[in-house]
Order: sequence, then structure tokens, then C-alpha cells
Amino acid sequence: MHTVPSTITLTTDFGHKGPFVAVMKGIMLSRLPTARIIDLTHEIHVHWSAEAGFWLARAYRYFPPGTVHVAVVDPGVGTARDIVAAEHDQHLFVAPDNGLLPIVLDTDQPKNAYRLSNEWMQQQDWPKTSATFHGRDIFAPLATDLASGRISLAEIGPPVDELIPSLVDRPELTSGRVQGIVIAIDHFGNLITNIDAANIETFKRPEAHAAGHSFKFESTYGKCRPGGFLALINSFGVVEIARAEGSAAESLGLSRGAPVTVQDATGSAH
Repeated sequence: MHTVPSTITLTTDFGHKGPFVAVMKGIMLSRLPTARIIDLTHEIHVHWSAEAGFWLARAYRYFPPGTVHVAVVDPGVGTARDIVAAEHDQHLFVAPDNGLLPIVLDTDQPKNAYRLSNEWMQQQDWPKTSATFHGRDIFAPLATDLASGRISLAEIGPPVDELIPSLVDRPELTSGRVQGIVIAIDHFGNLITNIDAANIETFKRPEAHAAGHSFKFESTYGKCRPGGFLALINSFGVVEIARAEGSAAESLGLSRGAPVTVQDATGSAH
């Protein structure tokens, strides 16, 4: 990479109860006082690596090249699961090998990824490793030392040519129809799916279906009367089901993983 990283982003399912996020930042600033640490989100649904991968894949490109992105959604913490660091599109990503990274890298066979070696790690001046807080003891120092240039990607351990695949399948595409799922729910209760705008760009009259209801596509929330439901392509380029000035998630009783279908209501694609 042609630039020395100085920006680090954090994506976790820690929430904001307790000192966990702050302690990770403390470790980072102790090792690299000039680091710019950005909270991407700490509201990932607990233990669901797919949502972390989705947001990171959609958000990393808005940061400068050379940024190090740390994702700690790690239900396997303290077990034999691997920790992987990978370079992709002039960015570095550090995460557990649990299906998160293939969503970001758009492959489970990366070209420039390395597994953290326990032998190498034990030679570093990192905090003593606990069994339950690798975000503090491993991810924070690893990401910071990569960001500072103190260590290189290839020295942390052996190369990885295959990652554990995502727990969530890609949307299923058939003629005039796309089947996906709700991958995230935002602060407003909007149901954000993993269906890309490109998946439906040939549809002349797209219509979303979920929970036994159908939803017309509009360009934005204000195009629908308050309380009305709509579908749209959101600012991250994916299909979203929303309720104008209300919560689609609460109103429809849907949560992450719920199936969503978009089909061409004209039938011309069949």
C-alpha cells in the first residue's frame, strides 16, 4: 500500500454499556497517540457477523486509502477460531474468521490475507490475553501496529487462501424475481435488505414483498403519506422497506433474517 495508515475504524456488537469500546481505544492511543479512531457502529446485532460484514462492505470506501478497519463480532472468542488480517482495495481489515470477511472482500478465497500466529503474537508487547476480551488484548494492538507501520501484514502469520464462508447466502436471482433477507434494522426501524439495486435494475415496475404485504417503490420517504409503507433504494444502494414517519420493523413484526422478495410486477421479465 502506498500510504501509511493513520485512521482506524471500529465495528462491534458491544453496544455502549460498559467500558469495552473505550478500553479498546485506550490501547490504540497508547500505542499510536496520533491515531484517528472512528466508530463505524457498535450496534451490530449481537453475535451476527453477517450484519457487520454488510455494513463494513458498504462503508469502508468512504474512508481514505490505507485505513485499518477492525470488526469484532466474535461469539467464538477464546476458542480455536482464527483471527485474520487482509488487504483489499487499498484498505486493511482485521476480523475473526467467522464469515464476516468474505462479505467485505466479496470472496472466501482472498488473495492477500494472513492468519495471526500464536507464536508470533506471544513475541509482541501486547496485553496479556484474556479468554473473553480479544478486542482489547489482540484486535486493538494488532490493528494499531499495522496502522503505524510497525508491523507488516505478511509477518503476522501464514497466508490464508480460504475463509469460512458467510452465514448468509447471497440473494437468489431468478427471472423477474430476487429473494433476499433483512440484514439490518436502523434507528428509524427501516428494514434494510441485502438486495442490491443492481439486482433489480432491469425491472420495469419493481415491487417488494415481505410478511404477506407488498410495497411500491418510491424515491424517498417523503413521497409517501405519514404512516404509509414504501420500498426504496437507500443511500447505500440496497433495497429497504420503510414506513414514513414510523417504524416498519415494529409495524410489520419483522426482524433480521426475515425473507424479502422483489419482483417485476409487469411480468415482462418472465
